[in-house]
Amino acid sequence: MMGRWMPTMLCLLGCLMFAAAARAEEPTPAPANQPLSVQLPDGLAAGPKGWTSPEGLGSSLQVMLLLAVLSLAPAALLMTTCFVRVVVVLSLLRQALGTQNLPPTQVITTLALFVTLLVMSPAWKQVYDNAVVPYTQHRIDAQQAWTTGVAPIRRFMIAQIENTKNTEDVWLFMNYLPHRAAPTSYDDVPLQALLPAFMLSELKTAFLIGFQIFLPFLILDMVVASVMVSMSMLMVPPALVSLPLKLLLFVLVDGWRLVVGMLLQSFQ
Repeated sequence: MMGRWMPTMLCLLGCLMFAAAARAEEPTPAPANQPLSVQLPDGLAAGPKGWTSPEGLGSSLQVMLLLAVLSLAPAALLMTTCFVRVVVVLSLLRQALGTQNLPPTQVITTLALFVTLLVMSPAWKQVYDNAVVPYTQHRIDAQQAWTTGVAPIRRFMIAQIENTKNTEDVWLFMNYLPHRAAPTSYDDVPLQALLPAFMLSELKTAFLIGFQIFLPFLILDMVVASVMVSMSMLMVPPALVSLPLKLLLFVLVDGWRLVVGMLLQSFQ
């Protein structure tokens, strides 16, 4: 008989113990006449040192500026590196092959990104060694870190503008800077003019390289179209026949290696 009721008694004993523990953890209600006080953080507290004070407002502005700089990071990657030239050339190559969306845009962008990392790694290493490390070790201030860090990037952009003979792009943007004297060297060119001039130079160079890549495929398309017209095969699209031939030719000459190698040599 005791064996039959033992589980029930244990269950009731457990429920009573749980109820007693819950009752012991209930907070003691505050008296009715005691005022409630809420402890706010220092940054949100009202008063002379609240978020409306100069100190709190300065911290909020710093956070906003940091978020703005982080949002401009992709634009800085596009404007100060070789990414524009590489991705435009690879996109024109895909158009020349006539493969529609193959390779996918994600593959082309990833390949362009890794080529950019390879080309820009020496300049970025100089920025890290000469600006980031001394600044984190409190050996230089922010102004010196900016001046030292931007120098390798400026040298890279100036070298590419000079190599592609696109110096007139710099003068194009210098003419629209108000109250700016004519520069005697690239050291006198501000970033406001150097950055768009470099990007315009990269676009010009990318389209010239793309034209050289596009021309052999265009000739092959014209040859296939003329042959099909001479054979009175007017109902068959020429692109349907030329696409396998272009792919075969591209694979036989190891086209991807040649195009990427040409891009890397263009930055030497």
